[in-house]
Amino acid sequence: LIHKPTGTVVECQQERSQFQNRDKAMQLLRSRLYEEKVREQEEAVTAERRSQVGTGMRNERIRTYNFPQGRVTDHRIGLTLYKIDAVMDGDLDELIDALVTADQAQRMQEGRAE
Repeated sequence: LIHKPTGTVVECQQERSQFQNRDKAMQLLRSRLYEEKVREQEEAVTAERRSQVGTGMRNERIRTYNFPQGRVTDHRIGLTLYKIDAVMDGDLDELIDALVTADQAQRMQEGRAE
């Protein structure tokens, strides 16, 4: 049997009857297609989780606070602000706006790619 959309080929010659072999091949094909679909879904979930969490490695920097220079750098979007006192006091509006804009731009790029 051949599943045309995926190109999956299944053969079965265990039984004496052609009809029994065909039924067994159909069961094998169903199980292979199901396993492939489950694997794709798991990969999608893993990729989404990885994009949200990251790898957790120490060299994966998100933000650097440089007090002697009064600088805050967000490495995800490449934004550098020279007002560390305001950021430490809770004035995060400029930083959050830049992150939201970068996220929206990334989502639009992903939408165009599909």
